[in-house]
Amino acid sequence: MLARRVVFAGVSVLVVGCYHGGSEVTESTGAVETASEAATAASAATAGSATGETGGPTSSGEASTGAAPTSTGWPGTTTTTGPDEMSSGTDPVDSGTASEATSEATTGAPVDPVAEVCGRWTADRADMSEGTWDGDVAGCLAGDTGAPGRDNALKLVNLYRWLAGLPPVGHDAGLDAKAQQCALMMHANGQLSHEPPMKWKCYTADGAQAAMNSNISSTPGVVAVDLYMVDPGNATTFGHRRWILSNGLGPIGLGSTAVNSCMWVIGGQGGGSATWTAWPPAGVVPIDAIHVPEVPWSDVDQTGWTIQSDALDLGAAQVSITEGGVDKPVQLTTLMGGFGSASAIAMTPQGWVSEAGKTYTVQVNGVPQPFSYEVQVVACP
Repeated sequence: MLARRVVFAGVSVLVVGCYHGGSEVTESTGAVETASEAATAASAATAGSATGETGGPTSSGEASTGAAPTSTGWPGTTTTTGPDEMSSGTDPVDSGTASEATSEATTGAPVDPVAEVCGRWTADRADMSEGTWDGDVAGCLAGDTGAPGRDNALKLVNLYRWLAGLPPVGHDAGLDAKAQQCALMMHANGQLSHEPPMKWKCYTADGAQAAMNSNISSTPGVVAVDLYMVDPGNATTFGHRRWILSNGLGPIGLGSTAVNSCMWVIGGQGGGSATWTAWPPAGVVPIDAIHVPEVPWSDVDQTGWTIQSDALDLGAAQVSITEGGVDKPVQLTTLMGGFGSASAIAMTPQGWVSEAGKTYTVQVNGVPQPFSYEVQVVACP
């Protein structure tokens, strides 16, 4: 696999509301984090581990209105899933294997990092179809998202995790069914809520449970993955993105109608062991992963680059980004803990944007073992 260059030196867009410990957290079109510290800690006791290949192209490691889609991710509840709730359904399905377009160096030939990343990116995004939902709001029938919608959503989750050097996750049929009930409830009521009231149309206990444990979106499930990764409007948490890039993620539940979707993310026991995870990640990254064409109203440069960790306290971190020896100023924000990681920071570019063909060096100080990494931005054909 391609080696990530990591140097240890010494080491939408509408605003919706979500609650964290009784205080409202402002979110917007795509992602309010789905887990608090309590939910994160509880995830270690839940069943279901990720399956498939180990991470990435590197070796290291609520009402909404208007045109723009919105999504929210619950910042945490005291309700967590138990092993019995994770055991229903079939074994997790893994869509995280590298595509045929990626190079596994089976012939002994040198691996071209750009070709490997672009091959996987292009192949995994060749089919972005949502499938056809067969449910019915009038009859409160959750139905299901038709093939290949769920598989495409899972494929995108694992594409982003692969780029970040994390292992893939599978999905669980029992969690899928609950997430499907959640999506129906959001669709039927034209709102996003992590605590839907029992008076809601098409209310079910399973749907309400999923709402409390999921990233939720006012888009169908495939495009929602891109939306969560951009994560507009969540400058203090970046919870949707952090849950997708969480060490403990998986298996997940994926439910979608033609209008709304829910991604169950809390309570996993994934196989990630990264000391820290960055987005954009260290190594080669397509420019379209930063300026995502499917989310034209926002991008990662606007919302912010992030670093998350379960092992490092990033609260006092100091970060600089340079390109060709030139300082690229950023606004540094310490993020709330417990949203997919114990600690996290965001670095928002000030007066510059990522460009294909350039390599950005990120230096992190103010931690016991300072580290740096390089982000090589490329334009994939």
